[in-house]
Amino acid sequence: MTDPFVVVGGDAAGLSAASKCKREDPDREVVVFEKGSWVSYAHCGTPYFVKGEVESLDRLLSLSPEDVADRGIDLKRHHEVLSVDTDAQTVTVRGSHDETFEQPYGDLLVATGAHAVTSPIDGAGCEGAFTMHGLDSAARTRAFLLGPETDAVADIGGEPYVDEAEVTHYGNMEPPESVAIVGGGYVGIEMAEAFSAHDLDVHLFQRSEHVLKPFGEPVAERVEDHLREQGVTLHMNSEVEGIRSDSEGTVEAIAFDGKAIAVEMALVGIGIRPNMAIIEDTPVAIGDSGAIAVDDYGRTNVEGVYAAGDVAEMRHAVTGDPDWVPLGLTANRAGRAIGQTVAGTDDDPEPVGDIAGTAVVKAFDLECGRTGITDVETAREHGFDPVSETITSRSRSGYYPGGAETTVTLVADRDSKRLLGGTIVGADRAAIRIDVLAMALEQDATVPELERTDLAYAPPFAPVWDPILTAAKVLRGAMA
Repeated sequence: MTDPFVVVGGDAAGLSAASKCKREDPDREVVVFEKGSWVSYAHCGTPYFVKGEVESLDRLLSLSPEDVADRGIDLKRHHEVLSVDTDAQTVTVRGSHDETFEQPYGDLLVATGAHAVTSPIDGAGCEGAFTMHGLDSAARTRAFLLGPETDAVADIGGEPYVDEAEVTHYGNMEPPESVAIVGGGYVGIEMAEAFSAHDLDVHLFQRSEHVLKPFGEPVAERVEDHLREQGVTLHMNSEVEGIRSDSEGTVEAIAFDGKAIAVEMALVGIGIRPNMAIIEDTPVAIGDSGAIAVDDYGRTNVEGVYAAGDVAEMRHAVTGDPDWVPLGLTANRAGRAIGQTVAGTDDDPEPVGDIAGTAVVKAFDLECGRTGITDVETAREHGFDPVSETITSRSRSGYYPGGAETTVTLVADRDSKRLLGGTIVGADRAAIRIDVLAMALEQDATVPELERTDLAYAPPFAPVWDPILTAAKVLRGAMA
């Protein structure tokens, strides 16, 4: 076999591509390089592992290394790809014993993912300061919360892949009673719930006026009120200057706006950036977002080189422009499509599909969803004449128990009446309703078409006019 399909990165996009290629073309050599211990894991489940709802770290694994090997894939963990030579069609690899070697490829997939950003937060590397990106991050964080009275390694699980020395180190420390969360995005909100479950005094710092910026003001305001009800102290419009440590290098305070609050733990959740190092000295093109530019099939501008997952752009379903929205389904779907294309079993390559930025997040008892363009200024920047309306209605028939107020915001283009996006927030199955809007965006539906959609009705599930339909009715009236 002289034409290997080489994959750099052993998580969602990488192993989806490797598995699909091997399934469609069993005789093709497929090699996957992963620089860490973990492969194919549920990153989005880490806050719930820290909280304790997911009991063992290995419950977050979709595939074990043994499962990957059973599929006929040559998985090489603890192997870091250092560089790519697109002319020679080779990658330079540092192996598990620090040896380096060249690996040729016929096709190459860059699926290196992203890394958590801590700059410009000073002190983010001190003892007791964490990010939440990857299973090792989750293991360190939960071990610190457990304290020395427990066997942290046994409690966390994940053997033999977990770093036992690191887990033991944090497990031997006295558990914190207070924590500062820097950043009010997905990670910050989910971790506020996780830390509260451990009875920590939680302070959340957000540099702008509202949390969950992509979800818009109506969602943010309800979430903020709910966080306060749950005992989380919010510091809005607050610029964090740094994390202060004591003489032993352990977190002791968070500095912001010229003052400080004593805390014993910190979590920085201010975003992620794509891992681009291996293609820096190659002709592979970078998009305006800072991620790798690809076409509709995940192909870069270099023959035989693909990119997918958190390291790559995708085309936005509403604007038609490249965008970078790193989410789990996006990575899995694109990887699977590329694996199909590389296997070459069909005459036509498999499209990776568009993205709409569809996302959901849980904030204690509230569920939040978003899709498409949810901000009118962003819509104007893309040439639309946006109209937006927000409604609040019940999630079930008013006489049926269990219903809750559900707030829906829709954005549309005035001239074409095309739906551009929407958000939703509520405590009773609100988040899953966003999928109706996501499908409408994929079909380029207008607001009148959305209003006429035949959604299901029964008192235990929805009122006659579902909140989505009510919002469409109101927005249509505003465009008349």
